[in-house]
Amino acid sequence: MTQTLRTQKDQYNMTFCILSALTIIMVVAGHCGYHIMTVGELFPYYSFHVPLFMFISGYFYKDSEEKHPLEYVKKKVRRLLVPYLIWNLVYGVVAWAMRGAEFTMGEPISFQTLFIEPFLHGYQFIYNYAAWFVPVLFVVEMMNLFARAILRSVIRGIWHLYKKISGRTASVSELEKQESMIEWVMLAGSLLVGITVVWLAIGGHVWGNYKAPGRILLLFPCFQMGQFYLKKLEKRDTLGNVPYFAVLIGLQVILNVFFNGLAFSSVWCTGFANGPVMPYITTVSGIAFWLRVAKIITPIFAKSRSMRYLGRNTYAVMVHHVMAFMIVKMVIAAVAAYTGMCADFDFEQYYSNIDYFYFVRGVEQFAMVYLAAGVIMPLGIQAGLDWVKKRIAFAIRK
Repeated sequence: MTQTLRTQKDQYNMTFCILSALTIIMVVAGHCGYHIMTVGELFPYYSFHVPLFMFISGYFYKDSEEKHPLEYVKKKVRRLLVPYLIWNLVYGVVAWAMRGAEFTMGEPISFQTLFIEPFLHGYQFIYNYAAWFVPVLFVVEMMNLFARAILRSVIRGIWHLYKKISGRTASVSELEKQESMIEWVMLAGSLLVGITVVWLAIGGHVWGNYKAPGRILLLFPCFQMGQFYLKKLEKRDTLGNVPYFAVLIGLQVILNVFFNGLAFSSVWCTGFANGPVMPYITTVSGIAFWLRVAKIITPIFAKSRSMRYLGRNTYAVMVHHVMAFMIVKMVIAAVAAYTGMCADFDFEQYYSNIDYFYFVRGVEQFAMVYLAAGVIMPLGIQAGLDWVKKRIAFAIRK
């Protein structure tokens, strides 16, 4: 029985590992304009993929972290912020070097661009702009930790006061009710705040530096969805695949037919064409669709080391894939400059616009080259770092 439970737990962790891998592929594909995983554009990436990463992070949060909050903060600083700040410096140097080679993208290195702007927008050095998500995730995790600790303390305090006045003692079921109340309050409260942010953004009130807290509060409910799914819905997620997908796809067809574009920008808090509630509807539908896909394909990829490595190293892909795109464009630029091929390559855009993508002979399927580079090159960087760490650890042990 123990072995069975362990196997089921490992398999479900692999399900979320695959879900993480699928999500980072969608992020990379979205940044190079490749719609390969939108299911015929039924599920636009930008209607759910960043919130999906928050959902995954929320799923793995443990209530036990509240017993040692400072240790949790240290762990998150070490795993999220320190690597980000190191790579931010590296890309600051890269941007400086590339400005010397006629590129006009990226700001100069300064205290502001190294430590302040990552929390304001994350686009300071351009070549790592996709990593804006990392500081946001860190802040969301800190908000979640302390909000839950405070809420749990308040609810328990009220409960204990009631018990003291009434002379009753708390039963196991009543303690479970307290925990249930925490999940409902966290989800409902964060959703109310998130919907308010979208409403304010539609009215033009989320601009400039307001976008930094805006994106945090917009994504905070998605983190809570992960916890809510873990504690409330996961055990009830047993509907058969056929009716499950029939309902989801039917809903998504209706949304696409009767509403304007479903995509929105999490980073800039813009593009909310269908009111303040719709972003969370498409977030839920997108998460539900790809979570079930991940469950279905888990037995196929359960022993895949490549899939496991990708799922565990989405951080590296997030940080480096934009630079990987740039390397592909550098190769094409060299071909265009020295061979006469790719004569329609736009050098002005190449030097000034990070979102310029050249497709050889205009073939849109060339985006697969960018997608492959955006996944494989960052994993190569991570593999190299892993090798160096192992060599250092081996040397220390000797």
